[in-house]
Amino acid sequence: MRRRPRLELDRRLAVVTGAGSGMGRASAELLASRGCALALVDRDAGALETLAAELRGRGASVSTHPLDLADLDAVAALPAAVAAAHDGATPSVLLNCAGVSMLGSFAQVTLEEFRSVVEVNLWGTVATVKAFLPDLLAAPEAHIANVSSLYGLTAPAGRVPYVTSKFAVRGFTDSLRHELERTGVTVSAIYPGGVKTGIIHHARVAAAVDASVAKRAADAQSALYRTTPEQAAAIIVAGIERRRPRVFIGRDARLSDIVSRVAPVGYWSIMRGIVAKAGDTRG
Repeated sequence: MRRRPRLELDRRLAVVTGAGSGMGRASAELLASRGCALALVDRDAGALETLAAELRGRGASVSTHPLDLADLDAVAALPAAVAAAHDGATPSVLLNCAGVSMLGSFAQVTLEEFRSVVEVNLWGTVATVKAFLPDLLAAPEAHIANVSSLYGLTAPAGRVPYVTSKFAVRGFTDSLRHELERTGVTVSAIYPGGVKTGIIHHARVAAAVDASVAKRAADAQSALYRTTPEQAAAIIVAGIERRRPRVFIGRDARLSDIVSRVAPVGYWSIMRGIVAKAGDTRG
């Protein structure tokens, strides 16, 4: 793989999905500080407007685009909306941070509940890349960063829909990177470990799971998280600037990458005591 020069972010237009909170919000703030104009995407219109007001107060050019990434027609219309909001400018950075989790074992989760996670985490990512790829290819240089997960490297029990979607994001991103290697577009797969965002406490809960049990599971898992959204954003933005194909956030993500390669079948016996109890929703 040929080494690319550093991607200078100043005066670029960046699209950030999941920008209303967590890593998406922190990454948007950092990209703005690097001189990027921003198109912010999230389901939470209020959170987008709050962030946009803060960033505009610092002199950034910001547009907000509240939509559900499961709505593929809305995603397909997004590039035109972004261009209209930025005087015809098109993006050269796309950061897909949006994602949802699901609490419940495979036996507890319905197929519709399973589908709802895949629609956002996988199809939302795929559709956003598909929508913006013509603009990115037309730019002299551009970058796509898709957030997979620690659980796109290792597959714990109790997270089957989320794991399925994040392994798929990993495969999609790797294959896309190979397809685009002779173009001006570079691609990163982002692997966060435990980051102190609201994703686990805002996770969708299978109807078959008791709410109090789900809360205990979420509390137990979140207690394991060590990395702040701001720390994660610094790693993400550095990965974009350096066009790194794989970006690991936290020692837990790096360890998972190593152990899954060293013991591709047996790693679960190593992880079980830490992860399984935190993710158990059986009561």
